[in-house]
Amino acid sequence: MTTHDVSALVELRVLEGPNLYFPRAAIKLTLDVTALAQAPEEDLRQLAHRLGIASIRPGVPLSGFRQRSLTRLVTKLVRRVAAEAGTTRLGVRVRPTAQPEQIVVAYPWHDRNRARALGEAVASVIDGIGTADVTALVERAAQHVTAVERGPSPTTIRPRVPVVAVTGTNGKTTTSRMIAHIAREAGHLVGWSNTDGIYIDGDLVEAGDYSGPSGAGRVLAHKDVDFAVTETARGGILLKGIGLVSNDVSVVTNVTADHLGLHGIDTVDQLAEVKAVVARITKKTGWAVLNGDDPRVFAMRTTTPARPWVFSRDPDSPALREILTGGGRATTVIDGWISVLEGTRTDPLVQVTDVPMTLSGLSRFNVENALAAASAALAAGILRRCVVAGLQSFLPDAEHNPGRMNFFTLGEFSVVMDLAHNEAGLEAMIEIMRGVRAPGKRILLGLGAVGDRQDDLLEMLGEIAARDADVLAIGHKQKYLRGRTMEGLDALLRAGAERVGVTEVESYPTELESLQALVAIAEPGDVVGLMCHAERQEVYDWLRTHGARPDTPDVLRDKVRRASVGT
Repeated sequence: MTTHDVSALVELRVLEGPNLYFPRAAIKLTLDVTALAQAPEEDLRQLAHRLGIASIRPGVPLSGFRQRSLTRLVTKLVRRVAAEAGTTRLGVRVRPTAQPEQIVVAYPWHDRNRARALGEAVASVIDGIGTADVTALVERAAQHVTAVERGPSPTTIRPRVPVVAVTGTNGKTTTSRMIAHIAREAGHLVGWSNTDGIYIDGDLVEAGDYSGPSGAGRVLAHKDVDFAVTETARGGILLKGIGLVSNDVSVVTNVTADHLGLHGIDTVDQLAEVKAVVARITKKTGWAVLNGDDPRVFAMRTTTPARPWVFSRDPDSPALREILTGGGRATTVIDGWISVLEGTRTDPLVQVTDVPMTLSGLSRFNVENALAAASAALAAGILRRCVVAGLQSFLPDAEHNPGRMNFFTLGEFSVVMDLAHNEAGLEAMIEIMRGVRAPGKRILLGLGAVGDRQDDLLEMLGEIAARDADVLAIGHKQKYLRGRTMEGLDALLRAGAERVGVTEVESYPTELESLQALVAIAEPGDVVGLMCHAERQEVYDWLRTHGARPDTPDVLRDKVRRASVGT
């Protein structure tokens, strides 16, 4: 068997809490097994025999069968080294990856230093195969592990206050903000963490992306907080694990294509598996609030120990019928009312048009977010009247929901700001822009994207924008190029636009400059939209200094009415 110069250890990551592989802290190894993947079949059979595997079907080098046979072989190797080092029982999960020469290994840990040492030791055995007898390699690896100090235990938090954990591809920030707002309406001192920062009782105490375990930890460490809301993003789960042992209520808004091709997540189904971790650690006495209109999310009812609470815009959804028959609860829209169902009972909470975030029912996504937030708040034990009051007082503005569906009136036209970071988000943004556009008027869109999206997604954003907007301009997010260049992003966005016949698209180095260019050509009744992420505050400041007024719920309702009746 040939050797290779590249170390087998590609990455060793310490996951501090529940994760994709285990419901507790784990070590995740990414291993380069090129030498094993390319070895002759007979060499693999001999190695398997030495490790105590009676029979194995190696498959030809670099084949799918070979990769899967290696998962079995490496599982045995990890357990052999652990057993030699004194750990006789160890859970091990080994997964193939999209690259035939790499696999992922995970195992729980209790002593940080020794757990890391075990990963390094396993990699050293793989590096040494072909240069020494595998039994000797395992013995030396085990000696390395036992010589290391045990180190600290996991810091996973066992919450002392109720926790609502929110995840999903789109809507998780808005939903978590709504839940926090409702809880404050009920008199709680609420701490919540999300992609914008850490908030205590409505005040931003630290800006930054705190959708990982550090955000939850900071919120729960605050001595005065008596109710916590945590936004849990894909990256936090994959890179650090969830910082909490459990939650009382979980919410999964939806799962759509986003951030694919990163950290071993290549498909939407794999992404759903990551999001499902949040529901898997919900207490048995708690509730998992799931989107019944999303099959991948609805399927999570089978893997959570919690009771299911499903939301759907369709009161006749089969998902609702199934859950209600099984003793769960549901929230839906009946005759224009957000209504809670349990058994055969129906409780109308509030009319959709009286929930400002729904934009008079125009925004389907925000109707779903309101359904999810109402479900989660009720599931957490918040009084019905407080839930209704919170839904009615949470506004689509810079104070309550910065950067998400923020509406302004500037002169005689409208301006809409939204994150719109993927296909579904952009389509939702265009949907509400159409809903307030005066008859015969235009949609002008400032298009932009962060650099860590796949090429095909970037092209699709360009295609959707060019198909649905009358005027298009690219505004770059220089803080979020993430390895790409502005020229490269331009090329992909324009390639998508060209698929629908749009060949002339101006490009600007910042989001604000693209907005300024569109505002300069806007006419009465037009709607100017900006996909805004990098320069939110700068855009707010510019709009304010140029006389833009945030739209009140009454103004929005009037815009929607006039657009719908054609007056």
